[in-house]
Amino acid sequence: MAFLSINRLTKTFGSNTTVKGVDLEVARGEFLTLLGPSGCGKTTILRMVAGFEMPSSGTIRIEDKDVTNLKPHQRKIGMVFQAYALFPNMTVRDNIAFGLKVAHRSGSEIDARVREMLDLIKLPQLADRYPYQLSGGQQQRVALARALAIKPQILLLDEPLSALDAKIRVSLREEIRALQRQLGITTIFVTHDQEEALSMSDRICVMSEGRIEQLGTPFEIYNYPKTRFVASFVGTLNILRGKVTDSAAGRVQIDGQEVVTNRGLNGASTGDEVAVALRPEALSIGRANGSSNNLDGVIDEVHFLGSVVRIRVRFSDTAVSLDTFNRPNAAPPERGQPITVNFGREDILVLEGPAY
Repeated sequence: MAFLSINRLTKTFGSNTTVKGVDLEVARGEFLTLLGPSGCGKTTILRMVAGFEMPSSGTIRIEDKDVTNLKPHQRKIGMVFQAYALFPNMTVRDNIAFGLKVAHRSGSEIDARVREMLDLIKLPQLADRYPYQLSGGQQQRVALARALAIKPQILLLDEPLSALDAKIRVSLREEIRALQRQLGITTIFVTHDQEEALSMSDRICVMSEGRIEQLGTPFEIYNYPKTRFVASFVGTLNILRGKVTDSAAGRVQIDGQEVVTNRGLNGASTGDEVAVALRPEALSIGRANGSSNNLDGVIDEVHFLGSVVRIRVRFSDTAVSLDTFNRPNAAPPERGQPITVNFGREDILVLEGPAY
């Protein structure tokens, strides 16, 4: 049985439906990320789970208890917001203690729990400071401690790292994941940042226009995207127009050159146009022997990026990008130079839906 179950969840604001019949199950102790662009419905789902928004229809169950119509304080949920939402007139100690005081815990219990949380976020020396005296990363740690102090059943994180600079984001996401594993708390994390989602999650729920596009592990989402949206949103991807020449054998023609997948093309017929996806890291320079695929083209662009050289290869009507490591003893290829790229049969992704 799932720890958190969302069934046919829908939310409508006037004539705009932002969440459209979402079904989702989260296991106890799981770290699930809702990933998608702005306006896809991910934060609205989080707010409905927290009780800050009431669903237009559908149900939310925690440990098989229907909490759909309960108020936020009745759900035992901790939430961390993008903008920290700390009380500016309270010290770090008092911010962390706030939820415990609202729950009418004893003074000794509050003091012990606050000390525990300060140690957990490694900020015991800052207990008497005010939010304006803290860095952004420190403020977000305090917000996290305040959410965890009440020992919630579920921790909800609404883009908590987006206001921080890149270096702090990386270190804090590692801390959040380590804390989540240490505490074993069921967590839902909302972000539009694919790197955050891929590096932190047990599973990722990719959303678009109020619906779930794909649900799976980071490995599955990145390596086996099911739709054009997922393929283009998660990671860098080359998407080419292909024409099926032999569905059963998995043969596809790209710009007059035939490539072979490692599986049959179920649902496609000979002559159908399909969208073919290739990750840049799957492509290598040079002609390969054996079962690998080869495509002949011309160097279109070369961009030197330090440790990486990004090369764009044009065929007839389409082009692909690939990255190679910089080698000081080998000059990068030049524009206009004929070139062959190769890739394995298993590296070809034929996406669902129309070619374009």
